[in-house]
Amino acid sequence: MSIITDFDLHIEQARERIREAVQKTPLQYNKRISTRYDANVYLKREDLQVVRSYKLRGAYNMIKSMEPDLLAKGVVCASAGNHAQGFAFSCSAMEIRGVIFMPQTTPKQKIKQTKMFGKEYVEVILKGDTFDDCAEAAKQYTKEHQMTFIPPFDHPRIIEGQGTIAIEILEELKNVDYLFIPVGGGGLCAGVGAYMKEHSPNTKIIAVEPAGAASMKAAFEAGAPVTLKKIDKFVDGAAVKRAGDITYSICKEVVDDICLIPEGEVCSAILRIYNEDAIVIEPAGALAAAAIKHYAGEIKGKNVVSIISGSNNDIDRMQEIKERSLLFEGLKHYFIIRFTQRPSALKDFVNKVLGPHDDIVRFEYMKKNEKESGPALVGIELNCREDYDALIARMYEYEYDFTVLNKDSDLFGYLV
Repeated sequence: MSIITDFDLHIEQARERIREAVQKTPLQYNKRISTRYDANVYLKREDLQVVRSYKLRGAYNMIKSMEPDLLAKGVVCASAGNHAQGFAFSCSAMEIRGVIFMPQTTPKQKIKQTKMFGKEYVEVILKGDTFDDCAEAAKQYTKEHQMTFIPPFDHPRIIEGQGTIAIEILEELKNVDYLFIPVGGGGLCAGVGAYMKEHSPNTKIIAVEPAGAASMKAAFEAGAPVTLKKIDKFVDGAAVKRAGDITYSICKEVVDDICLIPEGEVCSAILRIYNEDAIVIEPAGALAAAAIKHYAGEIKGKNVVSIISGSNNDIDRMQEIKERSLLFEGLKHYFIIRFTQRPSALKDFVNKVLGPHDDIVRFEYMKKNEKESGPALVGIELNCREDYDALIARMYEYEYDFTVLNKDSDLFGYLV
């Protein structure tokens, strides 16, 4: 039984089809990570792809495989990110008309980037406040204009295009023990996983999802794709409410384990990789690398590959990335503190409660009225996680009236 045959995947043909437009990205040995985990760790650098993500492979493969009469009518996609850019580049390279639907909330930088790749061959239509609204409008437009819709992940031609990454990996590293693959809708994992299990059956495939948008994990547990009611959209390149039907069917056959990574841990991985390896990657691109430490005990002495899926990260997000990382690492804490209304109350707090390496990074009074201040919102950054218990102990010792916001997600989201 062959998964590739059963799902009509022609990954080696796809490799030849996309060769003219898609770069063979480096498989780089990472000495730092290898030393840390006593393993041979390689990073598959899809962040160095032409459009800075692997999405070009699937989009180009599907469009290139279309019949000339369909190509002449044009193609449509819905995306606010990497799929749009891969689609736009493909349209420009093949000189065909493309229409890209993006939510009205899409950052201008992403719209500008998409138009740059598509040149005069693409039209960008902003529609709806959410991706679901945008996608619905795109499909309706496709039907009305008799064009072809190019989905982001759930189609055999898309899946086999993404699967060409596996060919490149095995050309450079014959023996792969563990392969970590980021998962959103599942196109990358399905394509790469299918080829790997066919040509390197002993390779363990680890699917990695953001904990706040674990649609593939939910599908595995339910026995079929399910639609999540709510997701954390922070890891935007992998924040999908529902895994694909085809991708799920393939992934359930090839995936050995699913690893969920909290969004804060993703942020820590982004900063660590930037600081230690000078690699700038987007949240989805950091997923697979972040998962390695969760398998530290299993990968010793093994050959490990982690797919860095993309680097389309907006610099404006860096402050949020740092904030989420500090919160996850237990280095930043927010409190509501009800100070007594007397002179030097704040000075006493600084002198008696704060440790020698603690720092107040945010302080604002919440007014009761024009004349009287209410409680204060206080953000404190610690030097190490272990300092937290001592900080709380001193607050109790000096009888401060306080509320810890980090443990109350609703209140935290509202005030911080």
